[in-house]
Amino acid sequence: MDQDERRLHSSSFGAAAVAYAEHRPNYAQTAVSWAIEPAPGTRVLDLGAGTGKLTGTLVALGTEAVAVEPDPAMLAELRRALPGVRALAGSAEEIPLPDASVDVVLAGNAMHWFDMAVAGPEIARVLAPGGILAGLWNVMDDQVDWVAGLARVSGSAAIGPRDTPASWRAETARMHLPPAGGPARFGSPEQQVFAHGQRRTADSLVATLATRAGMLVMPEQEREAARARIRAYLGSRPETAHGEFTLPMQTAVLRVRRS
Repeated sequence: MDQDERRLHSSSFGAAAVAYAEHRPNYAQTAVSWAIEPAPGTRVLDLGAGTGKLTGTLVALGTEAVAVEPDPAMLAELRRALPGVRALAGSAEEIPLPDASVDVVLAGNAMHWFDMAVAGPEIARVLAPGGILAGLWNVMDDQVDWVAGLARVSGSAAIGPRDTPASWRAETARMHLPPAGGPARFGSPEQQVFAHGQRRTADSLVATLATRAGMLVMPEQEREAARARIRAYLGSRPETAHGEFTLPMQTAVLRVRRS
């Protein structure tokens, strides 16, 4: 994905901010705890915070959370949902915080949108020595047969790179993290996955997949065709055809420490 395409996809969420807040899952608390566990303190920045899905978990864990989000509509939803959290307009490339002001920088389903050539030094600037940078992604467990079928039917616009455990490992292994050289050095990245799930119905799962960037930027006719295809598949499976079910997921974490 080139820079223009990445910019188009990353800016698509604001139009669906309310649906994003309603349908996107939160993050497994065990995953968030693992991400922040080695940090020297409890000051945590949720960078590219969206509507606050990850921020809410950080609050529940008792951290000193601050959120930074570039999209005004997403930021408005975050502030509505979490009025007690300090929530600032900004981006990974321009973080509105002082030097060494946080112990952890987390990004929930957002790090792949960052221009790390610019964001890497900026993240290093706001991190205290010994601080942690971690990306978290909610991925679908395609070891479950019906989930693997859903991935095939949905297409890459709805379930794409980083959306299943194997593809997540491959994609993040190649991800451009802050460079090892320079005044702020980062150690070797670690990967870990944690069991997770989300209660859905067929209709609400279709609505969830419709908030994916690839779906949001589709022409309307293609998007409706994809929704119909997914809905027909879910209606054909005994696991998902009637009432609520649990979508098997994992929260996957990529973690690196600043020296």
